Amino acid sequence: MKKIHTDHAPEAVGPYSQAIVSGNLIFCSGQIGLDPKSGELKGADIISQTSQVIFNLQSILEAAGSSLDNVVKTTSYLTDLSTYQKFNEVYGKYFTKNPARATVEVSNLPKDAIVEIEAIAEITE
Repeated sequence: MKKIHTDHAPEAVGPYSQAIVSGNLIFCSGQIGLDPKSGELKGADIISQTSQVIFNLQSILEAAGSSLDNVVKTTSYLTDLSTYQKFNEVYGKYFTKNPARATVEVSNLPKDAIVEIEAIAEITE
């Protein structure tokens, strides 16, 4: 088991890692739309935050030797399912291989974020 850390994604805000590699799989912790430089949420809307979440995941995956193309499963948490269509528009631009996914509505997320995504990916090198 190997911990993954990159300065190109937000620091973990609790006692967990940005990601863990086990065998040829990468388990990325849930990411919210925090800008890694400022530590602030990137925008207040679903499009801005989803884009930042995916950028954060991409940075973590690259630090582990993988990419968004190697994601096999995501779990997405939205604070308002009425934003589902706009969320899907952004998500679909980045996850072009259509990994397996669950999407659920939750009452609250850390730092009042409106979206969080966790991912599992393969290392194919």
